[in-house]
Amino acid sequence: MSDGSEAYRLHNRLPGACGPGALSKRRRGGAGCRPDRRDLCAGLAGINLGEFTVTAAYSASAYEMAADGRFSLLAGLLYKATGKTTSNGRLTEESPQPARYTLSYEDSKKSQQLRMSFAGGAVSDVKIVPHKKPNPRDLPVTAEQLKGVLDPLTAAFLSVRSDAPPGDLKVCGQTIKVFDGRQRFNIALTPKRTETLGRGAPKGLSARVAVCRVRYEPIGGYRPDHPGVQFMQKTDEVEAWLVSVPGTEFYVPYKVLVPTAWGTGTVTLTDMKVAVGAQRAAAP
Repeated sequence: MSDGSEAYRLHNRLPGACGPGALSKRRRGGAGCRPDRRDLCAGLAGINLGEFTVTAAYSASAYEMAADGRFSLLAGLLYKATGKTTSNGRLTEESPQPARYTLSYEDSKKSQQLRMSFAGGAVSDVKIVPHKKPNPRDLPVTAEQLKGVLDPLTAAFLSVRSDAPPGDLKVCGQTIKVFDGRQRFNIALTPKRTETLGRGAPKGLSARVAVCRVRYEPIGGYRPDHPGVQFMQKTDEVEAWLVSVPGTEFYVPYKVLVPTAWGTGTVTLTDMKVAVGAQRAAAP
């Protein structure tokens, strides 16, 4: 990126308990999230589900993001995988305009790579290796549905921008259109309440937080009778606690809570660093 760019790194770790369904004790001997590493760490019912590093750099007109790490997925069974994902594109006054998104992961049985390109404000190409035939029971994704969408990484970290003061629930009033290469869905944010950060929050963040209710709205590329899809459609208990990135107009999740049959999944931000480029820093 250019000298006038800004970069920030988010690193998170699992709190001692993840919510109402958390286990009384965390598993011993597991690879816990280390506070000395720059990690994004997710947990479910007291079990560490992964560690990720998320970095982003952007200028006035462009952005680049990357995330990598290891994670465990719950799909009936718990299994481990490692993966990397990247996204880059342009920043406009209206919204980010992704240009390319990649995702690669592998576990003990298989590996897969996904590459997705954008052009003219829409998805222009998707390549998945190895190719897998879509489930005939999945609802199709149409070309019209792929207009104006964001990839998952851009949607998570660059889709919410506002000049409203911290804790203002106006940041929750939007719907984010997402396509992950297979499934097209919306993430609808609506105001829920305001909260105050505790002493363990990263330094430099405002004490006031906007808590948004998050609704998952499947559009295409999914099986209507899938239990996970049905559960996420019905629940209104998913929350995103949004905090502003210091010195920017961007808001990122400080905490995300997701109820599941096993307990409450959570991701909590434990540190945030913002580096401002020389030209921007020298400006009056």
